[in-house]
Amino acid sequence: MRALIEELCGVFGPSGQEERIREAIINHLDGLVDEIQTDRLGNLIAVKRPAAGVEKGKRIMLAAHMDEIGIMVTHVDAQGFCRFTTIGGVVTNALIGSRVHFANGVEGAFGLEGSPIARERPAPQKLFLDVGADSRENARVQVGDSAVFRSSFGAVGDRLFAPNLDDRIGCAVLIQTLRELKSSPHELLAVFTAQEEVGARGATTAGYGLEPEIILAIDVTATGDFPQATPMEVALGKGPAIKVMDRRMISHPKVRGWLESTAREQDIPYQLEVLEFGSTDASAVQVSRAGVPAGTVSIPCRYVHTPSQVADYNDACGAVRLLVNALGGEYPQ
Repeated sequence: MRALIEELCGVFGPSGQEERIREAIINHLDGLVDEIQTDRLGNLIAVKRPAAGVEKGKRIMLAAHMDEIGIMVTHVDAQGFCRFTTIGGVVTNALIGSRVHFANGVEGAFGLEGSPIARERPAPQKLFLDVGADSRENARVQVGDSAVFRSSFGAVGDRLFAPNLDDRIGCAVLIQTLRELKSSPHELLAVFTAQEEVGARGATTAGYGLEPEIILAIDVTATGDFPQATPMEVALGKGPAIKVMDRRMISHPKVRGWLESTAREQDIPYQLEVLEFGSTDASAVQVSRAGVPAGTVSIPCRYVHTPSQVADYNDACGAVRLLVNALGGEYPQ
């Protein structure tokens, strides 16, 4: 799975342009599921049905979002410098000195009006993008072009470094879960969703169309384990986090209990997550139609929504173990 995480982190796929990452994921689903389809919003839906003769359990949607944060060009000036807006909740004071990559191969670096140093969190209007051009005609990008943050994938021991672990590591966990899950009494709807970073739009439509009985999101979450971090009982290397609550969702007690009891029974280290900001695809599906019991398995990740994110590989492996064991058994009555 480690090689899979690195591969997926290298694929272009900002919100609304998930074509390349969707194809990369499809290449890893061959033989793992019974049906693959892409819906009208761009969600990739892989269906794994229970074996013939097995008493059918629940219809469970598993959601990991394919898209990543980025920027979109709003203006190119006469000197070839680009103004931009953000795609998703980008932390703008982390941009200076970082680089972006456009779909056509153009690279860009961020600058700040008047100074290379940001003493406060700068507004996007004070930042610009240098794409190495000396005129508008030579810029090779235009209004409406999107770019994603890019730096080389790195690892120090089990610590992984990449600009888009949110949520490519979740996509890898979902693929690996399908690889290792030999059988399940449940009908599994593995949905690699589009446009999560701009309002969980893919999950909203997929949840409505698929009508699941349970929704489990697989996503990253923040941590409280670095200097002067907002206090939070989640840290790298202590296992996947089982969500209790976030800004838009309170996990269903039965779903949360199912995950917790599975972790205890299988001796899987886990943490409980209360996230005071942000949410996941589960929050959108939870309120679909007449309502869907929801939960989330989270991979702890430092510096979420910046161009440099850090996670621990063992937490991703623990998330796979948790999901395989939970989905391989009965849902509590």
